[in-house]
Amino acid sequence: MIRIHEVIDLASDAAFAVNRRCHVAAWNQRAERMLGYAQDEVIGRACSDILQAVLPGGEPLCAPHCEPFRCFQSCQPHGIRSCRIRRKNGDWRTVGYSSLVTSTEVRRLRDDAVLAVVFLHDGENEQESTLREHTLRVFTLGGFGLTMAGKGVAIDKWVRKQSLTLLKYLVTQAGRPIHRERILDCLWPQTDPHRGWDRLKVTISYLRQQLRDLGMDHDALTTVGKAYLLRRDAICVDAEMFEKLIAEGRALQFRQRNDEALYRFNEADRLYRGDYLEEDIFADWCAEERERLRELHLEMLADMVQCYAARGDYAEATRFCRKALVHEPCRESFHAALMEYLARLGHTDQAIAQYNACHQVLAQELGVEPMPETQRLYRRIVTKPGVTDLSLGRVTTAAM
Repeated sequence: MIRIHEVIDLASDAAFAVNRRCHVAAWNQRAERMLGYAQDEVIGRACSDILQAVLPGGEPLCAPHCEPFRCFQSCQPHGIRSCRIRRKNGDWRTVGYSSLVTSTEVRRLRDDAVLAVVFLHDGENEQESTLREHTLRVFTLGGFGLTMAGKGVAIDKWVRKQSLTLLKYLVTQAGRPIHRERILDCLWPQTDPHRGWDRLKVTISYLRQQLRDLGMDHDALTTVGKAYLLRRDAICVDAEMFEKLIAEGRALQFRQRNDEALYRFNEADRLYRGDYLEEDIFADWCAEERERLRELHLEMLADMVQCYAARGDYAEATRFCRKALVHEPCRESFHAALMEYLARLGHTDQAIAQYNACHQVLAQELGVEPMPETQRLYRRIVTKPGVTDLSLGRVTTAAM
C-alpha cells in the first residue's frame, strides 16, 4: 500500500500534507522549488503561515478554520483555480490547487493522521473544483471582504455603494431585526425621512439582488415588520470565530493545558488582521464593537504571555508583550511583564531600557509615573540582575 509520504514524493506537482491542526506534515522537493522553503523550515508549522494565500480580490484564503480546512475535516476535497501565495523571498505567485483527503477509517486509527494532501500547480490552467456552499464568509477584522465558495466577491464593483455600508451594519447586528429608522439614521442621517425611505427601499432591493447573485438563500435578508434582519446562519463572520477561539483557549488555559490553549490563541491572533471595520474609522455605529474586539485581542495577548511563561518560554512571552505594546504603548502591565521576562532571559540592559521607555511613554501620554509595583521590579532588576524570582503574578490588561 502506498503511504501518504510516498504519494507526495512521487507527485509531479508541488505537494504537501496537512494534519488535524492544519500544520504541514509533509513537503516535497517541487514545493520547495516553487515556494523557496526547505522541508525542515515548514514541517510542524501552520500551512496558513507558510502560504499566506489570498484570493484574486485580496480576500484572505488562508485563515484559521478556513474553507479548505473545514472541507478537509469533513473528508471532502477542496480545490481552486486561482489564488496568490507568498514565496519565501516575498514574491507572490499565482497558483491553483487540488487535494486528496484521507478516509474516516484512517483517521480513527491514528491520532496524528494526515487530513489531506494538497497539490499546487500554475494558476488558471486547471478546471476549478471548488466546493459549493451557500454560506457567505465575511471578513471584518482589517479590511472588509466577502467570499462565497472560495471565490472573492468584487464588492468594489457594486454600483450602489451604500448597499455595502448597509451590509456592514447588518453584519454588525446579525441575527437581530433592525428597525428601518435606525438604518436611516446610519445611512442618511440628514435626509428627509420620506426621501430616505425611498433610498432605503432601493438599497435593500439592490443588496438582496447581490446576495441572490452570489447564491445565497432568498430569505437571507428578511423583512420583519418595519425592520430588516440578516440571518446569522447565512453568514460566517471572522470576528465570531475570533471570539470562539479565545473562549476555547481560555477554557483550556484554566485547566492548565497551555499547549492546546496556545494553539487556539495563535489561531485567533492570525484572524486578527486589524481592527474591526478599520476603513470605517469615523462611523459611530461600529465604534463600540471595534473597541470591544480590540480590548479582547489585548486580553488574549496577555493570556498568551501567561501561557508561554508557564511553559518557561520567556522568549515567546517577550515577543507577545512587544506585540501588545505596538497596539497599546501605554499598557503598563505589558511593560512590566516584558521587563520581568527580559531579566529572566539574562537581558538586564534591555529590561532597564524597557523601564525607561515605560516611564517616558506614561509621562508623555498620561502624565503619570509607573506604578509602585513596576518601580519595585525595576529596583530588583538593577540591584540583583542575576536573580530570576521577579514574578509579578498574572499579566493583566489594565492601563494603570
